[in-house]
Amino acid sequence: MKLVLLFGPHAVGKMTVGQELAKLTELKLFHNHMTIDLVGQFFNYSTKEGKELVQTFRQEIFEAVSKSDLDGLIFTFVWLFDVERDWEYVRNLAQLFESRGAEVCYVELEADLEERLKRNVTPNRLEHKPSKRDLEWSRNDVLSGSQKYRLNSHPGEIPYTNYLRINTMEQSPKEAAQQIKDTFQLGY
Repeated sequence: MKLVLLFGPHAVGKMTVGQELAKLTELKLFHNHMTIDLVGQFFNYSTKEGKELVQTFRQEIFEAVSKSDLDGLIFTFVWLFDVERDWEYVRNLAQLFESRGAEVCYVELEADLEERLKRNVTPNRLEHKPSKRDLEWSRNDVLSGSQKYRLNSHPGEIPYTNYLRINTMEQSPKEAAQQIKDTFQLGY
């Protein structure tokens, strides 16, 4: 089993690259808004209840997948590099899968802010992420997240050997997915 952690800033292309990677492999895509938008029908993600429910659903899915006979999982998320609890979250998630024999692959995506603002309103993003359909709020979320947090790692900061960094402005989602598949020998 393989766990592909696909991370990077808002609107960098995580879900889209993940969709292409899922087509090339037997891995299932679990993009972060699958839980955020589900819970958002009841509680805003910024509330205590919202965060707890999102984490509970994710953890239950991770537990079930890590015990299953699936080939693996692609999980997308925004890693706040200047927030220790995010580092701890990644360590705990990796440990869960590794303790059950899985290999964890770390894939970081990057693109400049101007490009990410353009991608923030693409039809694919809006189709699969209902909370992003409030375009003014979503644009402000991209901008404020980029100002408040460090959303890409410094060179050499990621301590894992199974690590790949891709600039999504230099490759199409299909090309990025193929590079991930080839680098980590995923799928068939």
